[in-house]
Amino acid sequence: MTELLLLELTIFILLAVGFLVKKIRIVGAEGQKNITDLVIYVVLPCNIVTSFLNGMTKDTLTDCLAILLISIGIQVFGVIYGKLLFRKQPEDKRKSLTYGIICSNAGFLGNPIAEGVYGATGLMYASVYLIPQRIMMWSEGLAIYSGEKDRKRTLVRVVTHPCVIACVIGIILMLTGITLPEAVLTPLKTIGRCNTALSMFVIGMILAEIDFRTMLDKTVIWFTVNRLVIIPLLVYGVTLLLPVSPTVRGVSVLLAAMPAGATTTMLALKYDRDPEFATKLVVFSTLLSIPAIMIWSFILR
Repeated sequence: MTELLLLELTIFILLAVGFLVKKIRIVGAEGQKNITDLVIYVVLPCNIVTSFLNGMTKDTLTDCLAILLISIGIQVFGVIYGKLLFRKQPEDKRKSLTYGIICSNAGFLGNPIAEGVYGATGLMYASVYLIPQRIMMWSEGLAIYSGEKDRKRTLVRVVTHPCVIACVIGIILMLTGITLPEAVLTPLKTIGRCNTALSMFVIGMILAEIDFRTMLDKTVIWFTVNRLVIIPLLVYGVTLLLPVSPTVRGVSVLLAAMPAGATTTMLALKYDRDPEFATKLVVFSTLLSIPAIMIWSFILR
């Protein structure tokens, strides 16, 4: 419990630093984008690869398969649930609401949280969990806004995503037992350790852009309750009935309790589907995700 409190304090401080550097303009919009790209394309892949180097056991393989199947189930449920839940909303809002239910910010915020709570094993399971979501993001998720389903383009985007490549490399290393030389392993670990700090900095920068006076919207609040409370509660209940390890259950619930992904705003802007409303979904759910994640962490531990 002491370790969990220390983790939450650390996250709070990192968020505060990100908030401050954006507010006093040490980092601008372009700098924030550059840091985000640095995390996605360099830091996080290094972190993912090293998370698979703890050795292969029968339990590890079973857990990876279990969390992959759970993630697929969550994605299928999310598509159906989102369409039913927001079917009466205006079309532009409905698209962002549905997309936000399917594609959360688990890839950016979830990885450092899973690692912080469950260590390298948590990060490894989170990386596997995210494979179905990344596929869904570039297929059904993109089709929600564009109306198009290009399977070839989806396949290319998925297999060339640096985090997916890192996950594949990590699995190969884990299955084969190949040992990386220290000249390679040490830089990978050193770069990967920056993941939590840089990720939390960026989230803090996003929070610094909030105009809290525009956030109170009944639909936004209802979406956030579903995204941060109801969906992870359902995942928690179902996984209690399944023969899975506490770590698999914990990672599944934590990643199910993530806010709307930043791509919600980007796609709404690209296709002119009420980007202001989409921004409210992302910002408000991100803001409330911090206490929600802390509460879920206490429940799961």
